Amino acid sequence: MTLTEHLAELRMRIIRSGLAVLIGVVIVVLMWDTVLNWLTTPYANLCARRGAEYCGRSYDPATGDVTLNILDPVEGLATRFRVGFYGGIVLALPVLLWQLWKFVVPALHKSERRYALGFVISSVVLFLLGGFIAFTTLERALEFLIDWAGEDVDQVFQVQAYIRLVTLMMVAFGIGFTIPVMLVFLQLLGVLSWRTLLGAWRYAVIGTFVIAAAITPSGDPISLLALSVPMVVLYFVAILIGRIVQRRGAPGT
Repeated sequence: MTLTEHLAELRMRIIRSGLAVLIGVVIVVLMWDTVLNWLTTPYANLCARRGAEYCGRSYDPATGDVTLNILDPVEGLATRFRVGFYGGIVLALPVLLWQLWKFVVPALHKSERRYALGFVISSVVLFLLGGFIAFTTLERALEFLIDWAGEDVDQVFQVQAYIRLVTLMMVAFGIGFTIPVMLVFLQLLGVLSWRTLLGAWRYAVIGTFVIAAAITPSGDPISLLALSVPMVVLYFVAILIGRIVQRRGAPGT
């Protein structure tokens, strides 16, 4: 294609991706109460397990609900739309990855295009798996952070701060879990080989822990281990997949 045709193709992919994100944003914003109740579940479970005195005024033992606070009149609305934007991206993730692949695929060989479906599905599954692990370990992470705050500190969380922590944790875990997919993709293209990745495994393990510590918003050791250990395992899985592909004589390996 000419440069003009490439730009037209890119514009079409961006428009479709933007529409998919917009639809996801609308869905999350309209279901805000349900989404907020779901996001506060780890905090509510922690308060129920440790007792009402542990969370102070933020926890109502009669209903089992926790209360978040706002310090700015526009904070509630801004938080709703911010979460809506993040949620819209997550809901539109299959469309985004598919549009990205369809834009890149003309530059690939026919034998490489058959990996499109696996690329999209594995990326979505691993991203959601990372977000799920982040959400399930959030209760222990919050407990660690609260314990280290001190005994005389009353827990009154700001809605914006709490939602930012939860969403960033889930996004960080999701991105971290999709890195091995990119490693496999680079092996398929011949940019990397499984032997190169295997030879650098010591640096990769150290780098994984460093990256996990950098992108984990809470900074607690529980979240660090929950992110870095699966990333290390997936790194070796990516090497194994690259070796299998090479033995089958796939191009670019």
